[in-house]
Amino acid sequence: MTYPEILAHIFQSYPMYHRIGSAAYKEGLENIELLAAMAGNPEKKFKAIHIAGTNGKGSVAHLLSSYFQELGCKTGLFTSPHLVDFRERIRINGKEIAEQTVVDFFEKYQTQMFEISPSFFEMTTILAFDTFAAENVDIAIIETGLGGRLDATNILSPILSVITNISLDHTKMLGNTLSEIAFEKAGIIKENTSVVIGEYHPETFPVFEQMAKSKNAPLFLAEEYTGDMHFGGDYQRKNLGTFMKCVEVIEARSQKPEVRSQKLEDRRQETGEALIAAIQNLSPNTGFIGRWQIVSEKPLTICDVAHNPAGIEYVMAQLQKLPHDKLHIIIGFANDKEIDEIIPFLPKDAIYYVTQAHVERALSVEELFQKLSSAKLNLFKTPNILKAYLQATQSAQENDVIFIGGSFFVVGEFLQLRN
Repeated sequence: MTYPEILAHIFQSYPMYHRIGSAAYKEGLENIELLAAMAGNPEKKFKAIHIAGTNGKGSVAHLLSSYFQELGCKTGLFTSPHLVDFRERIRINGKEIAEQTVVDFFEKYQTQMFEISPSFFEMTTILAFDTFAAENVDIAIIETGLGGRLDATNILSPILSVITNISLDHTKMLGNTLSEIAFEKAGIIKENTSVVIGEYHPETFPVFEQMAKSKNAPLFLAEEYTGDMHFGGDYQRKNLGTFMKCVEVIEARSQKPEVRSQKLEDRRQETGEALIAAIQNLSPNTGFIGRWQIVSEKPLTICDVAHNPAGIEYVMAQLQKLPHDKLHIIIGFANDKEIDEIIPFLPKDAIYYVTQAHVERALSVEELFQKLSSAKLNLFKTPNILKAYLQATQSAQENDVIFIGGSFFVVGEFLQLRN
């Protein structure tokens, strides 16, 4: 089978949360343990940093990947979901894995996987682990899918666990309170393994403290970054603080992987140099996209994958700080989002182009329009993202700002349209 044929089969045959929602969620580690045994337990063959959290885990994962690349380490990166191409999820030194890698893996294991009947994410996880082991990476940065405790990635024994933050999202699967969600995320804390907590919250931090104590895991709390060096929106300062605390803990506990390129290491002797280079070279090092991504200058056009109340709050606040005459917002959401909790963060004076992505999990234009109408916003119905973008660009003047967001689906489809 060719790569396009296998990809079509994967999307059709394996339940995919990104597309159909909670119906694709398989609770428990039984499947991933069977898949790991099938592939010779690749998760035991490389060092890893394991990252969970409601928001920011993708940004922190990319920052850490960039940092280790600057040190000369052969670095694996596993994130989800993808925006444009499936292979974005699995990278080595910032490069997407080869199409042939996907083909070879599937052809080798398709019979056994059919018998195990994994979810899309479970299948993708073992593909990533198998690839990182085969490529003999020095370090792999692994982002969880939804939770932590029962997430497919949680068969790892990492050198560091990271929990970026906790807010209300995926409540049907993870719990209805911050402390319940924190308990699920805290499931990635391992015996005698350091854990970095990205943000303090009085409801969640005691959960992490208790779990860390029970596991004899040294616990470290990050501080928000206040320096001049930054990337993306102001909200990334929290992620920068988490990233820097991770580096500090790794360096202090002598857990840094061996560096293959000693010559490069000589140029990066000071941690500070590598930190700065990691931030400056984040996008070329890792292929980082979709987070406060500027896609056009006139009018200024930005896309961001923020999709829950906490993420939308940060992004909308940042948008309103930008100098502009009019703000045009192309917006669509997944059908499991609490729109009523998001509405208070939406600027009242913006022009909204209500749309939806072409996935089953998208909230329909009609339903979103109805929900947003109660807030008396300036709304236009646009049946798809292309028409929304064309309408916004035709209406916007040079000094206006256009924003595209509300979900990974919307941003991913928009970026595909631009390719």
